[in-house]
Amino acid sequence: MLFRMLFQSWRYGLKRKLLAITTIFLAAGLVSALLAVSIDIGDKMSRELKSYGANILIAPASSATLPDEMNINSSLSTQDFLDESELPNIKDIFWRNNIVGFAPLLKAQVTAISGNASNEIEILGTFFDHQIAVPDEDDYHTGQKIISPFWKVEGKWVDDSTNQFTGPIPALLGKTLSQQYNWQVNDVIQLEYIDEKQTKHSVDVTITGILSTGGAEENQIVMPLSEVQNLLGLEGKVQEIKVSALTVPENALSRKARANPDALTAEEYDLWYCTAYVSSISLQLEEAISGAVVRPIWQVAASEGAVIEKIQLLLGVVTFAALIAAAMGIASLMTSTIIERSKEIGLMKALGAYQWQIILLFYCEATVSGLIGGVLGCIAGWGLAQFIGTALFGSLLSFAWIVIPCVMVLSVLIAIIGTWIPAHRISQLYPVEVLYGRQ
Repeated sequence: MLFRMLFQSWRYGLKRKLLAITTIFLAAGLVSALLAVSIDIGDKMSRELKSYGANILIAPASSATLPDEMNINSSLSTQDFLDESELPNIKDIFWRNNIVGFAPLLKAQVTAISGNASNEIEILGTFFDHQIAVPDEDDYHTGQKIISPFWKVEGKWVDDSTNQFTGPIPALLGKTLSQQYNWQVNDVIQLEYIDEKQTKHSVDVTITGILSTGGAEENQIVMPLSEVQNLLGLEGKVQEIKVSALTVPENALSRKARANPDALTAEEYDLWYCTAYVSSISLQLEEAISGAVVRPIWQVAASEGAVIEKIQLLLGVVTFAALIAAAMGIASLMTSTIIERSKEIGLMKALGAYQWQIILLFYCEATVSGLIGGVLGCIAGWGLAQFIGTALFGSLLSFAWIVIPCVMVLSVLIAIIGTWIPAHRISQLYPVEVLYGRQ
């Protein structure tokens, strides 16, 4: 009997049902799209925010005990270094897939000779787009082109993929140096370095591009790491390593661990260690690189977390508003529909129908409308999420399947909640009042 009444209700009230389905469809489509975006936006925004640069710095443990000024001004013979051979360990930690890239650094003061002029300048050795052997990845490239997308080069980047150079060594010239000494692309400059034993080392470099970064690199000549190591006599050594990692925003647990990891309980420590906080990734890197201290670059890490948190909060508010608006629309639509069917309801009660049977009928109608609207909304939400991903990030979003059951449940709840007030109101009237139009 119930199924027959549902069929008749849909047969003779199709327009009203289509309006209800359309309302739920619009809400479900928006909610499913926003949920899909909210789930995937963390990784997408983290990758977009990598334009801020690296968010983790690895340095020798001794540098943590000395002021930064002393580390910068001290001679190379008094400094401690990290072993270049341990670089693959960065991609061998628990969160290895969150490591976007890394670039080792080695810098020193040298004499630059061009024509008859000689000037004291700073050189920087690093990776540009260097191939390095890491576990389980046959063709892994990393360097400044990956972790520093804000670097702008007028000319050509240095190709250090294989470290095989003939003739003058290719290098990038900082914009400030170019303006100060009037050096240009294709100029050849001789670099000289005198070590502690007063032995002179020299190398010729050719400028392939003018580098603009807005930072200290504009006052440097940036060269392949291997050539700077050869010039300084520091083969296999680096001073620092900048790492760019995908992280999740800081919360109370990560801030507690940041203040004192020993204060965490065993459960809290496991949760913190197995979550991609910048502090937990830093600890794992410190365990992987011998003689190193790893420090998050909090200006970058904190800004990433703050932006992602605010965007996710905004998406949550919009999703909640869409649900409220849909529930109110369904309530208004169902109220008018039930009032129009008041005589039908009065007749049912006069024939012996129980109150719960009448309410069940309306709930079943609402559930069917919710399911149909939810299915259509999921399909539309998937398309909308892909459009948002392509428009904002230039790539498709991964549509998490957990969104589908969530949206289906929400769609049915919206329909039932919108039906609850009018259904209970009309079912409590006496048949005589309904049939004589006194409801």
